Amino acid sequence: MQNRSAAEPAPRIPRGMWTSGSVLFSYGFRPFFLGAAAWSILSIGLWAAFLSSGPAIALNYGPANWHAHEMLFGFASAVLAGFLLTAVPNWTGRLPVSGRPLVVLFGLWTFGRVAILLSDTIGVLPAAVIDSLFLPAMLVICAREVIAGRKWKDLKVVSGLAALSAANICFHILVIEGASPELPIRLALSAYVALITIVGGRILPSFTRNWLNQFGRTDFPVPYNHFDAAAIITGVVALACWTIAPTSIATGGLSAIAAVINLIRLYRWRGWTTRREPILSVLHVAYLFVPFGFAMIALGSMGLDQVSILHTLAIGVVALMMLAVMTRATRGHTGRKLKASAATTTSYAVLAVVAVVRPAADLVPAYTYEILMIAALGWIMAFGLFLAEHAPFLCRKTKPLR
Repeated sequence: MQNRSAAEPAPRIPRGMWTSGSVLFSYGFRPFFLGAAAWSILSIGLWAAFLSSGPAIALNYGPANWHAHEMLFGFASAVLAGFLLTAVPNWTGRLPVSGRPLVVLFGLWTFGRVAILLSDTIGVLPAAVIDSLFLPAMLVICAREVIAGRKWKDLKVVSGLAALSAANICFHILVIEGASPELPIRLALSAYVALITIVGGRILPSFTRNWLNQFGRTDFPVPYNHFDAAAIITGVVALACWTIAPTSIATGGLSAIAAVINLIRLYRWRGWTTRREPILSVLHVAYLFVPFGFAMIALGSMGLDQVSILHTLAIGVVALMMLAVMTRATRGHTGRKLKASAATTTSYAVLAVVAVVRPAADLVPAYTYEILMIAALGWIMAFGLFLAEHAPFLCRKTKPLR
């Protein structure tokens, strides 16, 4: 069976599967994309309110720790789950997780959000235990499907889930011990960026080629070859060094090399040919933040603030790519045309601006508060636009395929 991505229309779901649960729990992308967008808006809103002398959030856990955790292991893990629960069945040819098992899985994610938010009431340790259940459950499910489908090359994706599970547990342990969770934050971001270089190398050239082929063009992206493998390996090694020793000379050198190689890789995908279709071109823009992020890591070895680097990767690479995939996958899997509306295009542009603006908050201390508020409002606007347009698609039956 030919592999398909989660962002392409999936095969019809057998009619009997509709009886196993509501439409919302018929496919993994539906509840998790909806939950991720809603939680990202609420959590950033709570964080902005706290920064504006509003109510404290998870004091025993630490408001800053709560914010970092909920972006990496709350919002981002939900988007990743929605993508993988939809993509893995396409890769393996097996039926998707749906109905009651999907309800339970989504419940684990939801309970984790509530537990961390209420950690002052129930205690940090119980909250950490509850939150630590979701990612290992995702790991078991994806590993089972990949192994059962004998898709051994997709074990790379499973290893990314393993890294995220370990990072989340390590995050909780350090917080409970009163230590800084900087290392698991870098590990989690590195895992997400590595997954994007792996999966991005699969979907960007394919989508671009398919789009160009519609117009009879033959100036296709360069197919996956040893150069792409070298780019992924170099990037993973650089990210591993950054996780362990973010300011070392070795990290800076490897990251500079990774920046150049990934920029060349992106050029080979001929993204400028897609500029007339934002739902496709945004994938290339999001991947542009990969070499930019590596360049920032390289500058970090020369003294650039690490918080700026974290937000460049978290918003530019991870969040923008996730928003791009969420819009494309939602439209593709619910029978809509793969075209970006004005609202969707605006959401892309706003989040891209946030990815550039937010890191500046740590570089311009005199305007830190103002920049943080602008970034928070931009984030809420971007994902609010996604919800306003796509929430109805996620909650309704898929349109018949024509």
